[in-house]
Amino acid sequence: MGKVYERIEGRIRTFIEEQPVFFTATAPLTGDGHVNLSPKGRAGSLVVLDPLTLAYLDFGGSGAETIAHLRENGRITVMWCAFTGPPKVLRVHGRGEPIFRDDPRWGDVIPLFGDADGPSARAIIVVRAERIGDSCGFAVPHMDYREERTQHAEHFGRKTDEEFAAYCEKKEHVGVSLDGLPALPLPLPPRSG
Repeated sequence: MGKVYERIEGRIRTFIEEQPVFFTATAPLTGDGHVNLSPKGRAGSLVVLDPLTLAYLDFGGSGAETIAHLRENGRITVMWCAFTGPPKVLRVHGRGEPIFRDDPRWGDVIPLFGDADGPSARAIIVVRAERIGDSCGFAVPHMDYREERTQHAEHFGRKTDEEFAAYCEKKEHVGVSLDGLPALPLPLPPRSG
């Protein structure tokens, strides 16, 4: 049976920190806009900042729908599934905000990600929980985690910051979302701090 939690602490925090993959969902306010659902999973790219706040790194390589939706309305859901051990699905419904590379807060938050940071980090998404709840997860299959995929970090690790900024400028749906909403600021801001 599902349960609602007041805070991200104890076994809920441990569960979040042990999962190798999580998903984010956002949507624009317009009824005919594109709902976005994204998998995330580079090791170390998500941190719990306090019992009601978590943050994850937003990397280049795809569009910027999440950023656009958060800039427009702030709504976000983050979800984890237990693919091993006892079944569980955990969701954090909340309000999110992108911290861009030129934001003074960048220099304070980015060190929390340790080695997960890289030249392809284009924003830090901070999520303030409004509802934390789990459900049974009985229909989620057992799957074995084998290893991290390294291609993303290796590919972007070969680019200088200037090359990454040029990549972002050429990529479709990075500066503007599928629905025409402002997304990542372009030209890509330099890193602060």
